[in-house]
Amino acid sequence: MTTGLTSKLARLAPDLAPIRHSRDFRLLFAGQAASFTGLMICFVALPYQAYSISHSSLVVGLLSFAEIVPVLLAGMLGGALADTVERRKLIVLTQAAQVLCIAGLAVNALALRQVWLLFALAALFTGFNGIQRPSIEVLVPKLIPHQDLPGASALSSLLGTFGETGGPLIGGGLLVGGTALAYFAAAAVCAAGLVPFALMTASPPEPEAGRPSVRGMAEGLRYARSRPDLLGTYLIDIGAMLFGAPYAVFPQIAAGLGGPAVLGLMFAAPGFGSMLVSLTSSWTRHVHHHGRGIALAVIAWGIAIAAFGFAPDLPLALLALAAAGGADTVSGLFRMTMWNQSIPPRVRGRMAGIEMISYSTGEPIGNLEAGAVATLTGSVRLAVVSGGLLSILGAAAVSLALPALWRYDARNVTPTTGSDHLQATIPSCAG
Repeated sequence: MTTGLTSKLARLAPDLAPIRHSRDFRLLFAGQAASFTGLMICFVALPYQAYSISHSSLVVGLLSFAEIVPVLLAGMLGGALADTVERRKLIVLTQAAQVLCIAGLAVNALALRQVWLLFALAALFTGFNGIQRPSIEVLVPKLIPHQDLPGASALSSLLGTFGETGGPLIGGGLLVGGTALAYFAAAAVCAAGLVPFALMTASPPEPEAGRPSVRGMAEGLRYARSRPDLLGTYLIDIGAMLFGAPYAVFPQIAAGLGGPAVLGLMFAAPGFGSMLVSLTSSWTRHVHHHGRGIALAVIAWGIAIAAFGFAPDLPLALLALAAAGGADTVSGLFRMTMWNQSIPPRVRGRMAGIEMISYSTGEPIGNLEAGAVATLTGSVRLAVVSGGLLSILGAAAVSLALPALWRYDARNVTPTTGSDHLQATIPSCAG
């Protein structure tokens, strides 16, 4: 009886196997922890500063929307570079560039207070982050064995959870002392991430990798088109963020409920739900229909966002946001495992770029949509609730249009250990 209970509890514990098995994964994880915490401090400070200067949720939405072009360019370029250059060096250089951008934001907040400079530096910061991200994702399957990939996905989610929770809470507290203080703290934390990144073993590209080229990018797009199950993961995530991202209206809501401290709580609330899922992540090893998990999780996200719009008070609003964060994490766990287990090394960087575009473009457009609806209709509730309902409809539409996503079964995937040919074979998704 005790053994059975222990076994059940073990299923609910975080899977630490990747950290135990790989020094370089530990260093990568530490660098990401610092980098993401700094990123999340900026995630709170940027909309707060934009709203404090303009007093407009539309301007906040436009600030997020301005990231789209850098994300598109960086996603394709970063994906191509991740397949063709030494990844550790690229990660270090882009991390240093992000530190400089955040330092520029601090100077702007301290002395200049220029909205155009806020937009420009935010776009540059997003671009460098976008170039870096595919190289980080390409490294993970190279550092740990195939059977540890679900654990790595869960740990990545757990890392994101702590960043999404701690970063906004720290950022909200720092904003009480001024926007410049928050930016300087974010720059310092991101600078700390340079150390573990620099200590990692060099990671050269695959032997047959060529120079980054338009032809190489086109090859990545052709591979993505050949995998309707993968396309489904990209499209369903874009839909969830496109319709259901309510972040642009957070400063407006927080302004009537207590200011920066409440804003920090609202940005952190999804992280608490995400943390609960991530800390009990071992169960994901026993789920094989990842596509179904993704679709159902996105539907749960839409329900939670709609509930946030109807919440009559702050505690229930935070609870709804926490539920949304948990659902988003379930979706993210299965998306990441699906990508890592079935995409061959030869195109993994380019697929990571496309993946980054899928989750990074939906949110800025969604923020613009939420800010515009709230501004034009005068109703924050309408902006939030309609987005949640449309997220549900979007998940259903993608699942119906791309049934391979729903039929995906990880037990039919050949491990992607080779580098010179496409090895992912998924019979259950045929047709």
